[in-house]
Amino acid sequence: MAILQVEDIRKTFGKTPVLENISFDLDEGEALAIIGSSGSGKTTLLRCLNFLEKPDGGKITVRGETLFDAADPATQREREVRRKRLHFGMVFQSFHLFPQYTALDNVTLAGKLLAREREDYKARKKEIFAQIEDEGRALLARMGLSDRAGHYPHQLSGGQQQRVAIARALALHPDILCFDEPTSALDPELTGEVLKVIRALADQRTTMIIVTHEMAFARDVAERAIFMDGGVIVEQGPARELIEHPREERTRQFLSRYAQH
Repeated sequence: MAILQVEDIRKTFGKTPVLENISFDLDEGEALAIIGSSGSGKTTLLRCLNFLEKPDGGKITVRGETLFDAADPATQREREVRRKRLHFGMVFQSFHLFPQYTALDNVTLAGKLLAREREDYKARKKEIFAQIEDEGRALLARMGLSDRAGHYPHQLSGGQQQRVAIARALALHPDILCFDEPTSALDPELTGEVLKVIRALADQRTTMIIVTHEMAFARDVAERAIFMDGGVIVEQGPARELIEHPREERTRQFLSRYAQH
């Protein structure tokens, strides 16, 4: 059953079309890889899903709820963006950790801020915060970082920082976890530890969209793949089939160029 439905998403910067009629579904528990050259629109698509960018057209639906419809102004109210953003956990290329906070604080900060809106916050603040911190420690343990909870970002390697960022994205229990080139800022020797975490999440049937340049990883971990070029979806299908036996010439050319690097 589709947890996410994306219909005819369009986005233009100035007079330059960046996304044109992007449509796809994502099933619960599915890992979807999005591949393509730089400038193909992959990151912009994730930013539209996470409401960091406002689409110019189209429709986004999660669990049957219309989060955005270009034809319905009621779905475009700015005051609702934060609530809608909670459906998507975002892991960026660069880690975006707060340098003044420990790993645990980075993971729990958003949850503590949201807790202030609870009706029972004043009466149960200590209990609520303790629960959030327990969940944060459990997430760090899941990332293999139990012994780094009290460390600051500058005390962590790039791979460890990205794993903290993944824990932070999971902390609010999003419907869909989105990765935007999660290893592009890492040295090659650190890439494997982050990919291992993402692979484990896929094995646990975490619903994910992964923008990646790691073709072998996309082939082996994702159920489906989308190839984008020039702001359009050129081809989509089972990941292994698309990467090993692409149907479209543009897909073949991209994969051929990539294999030469």
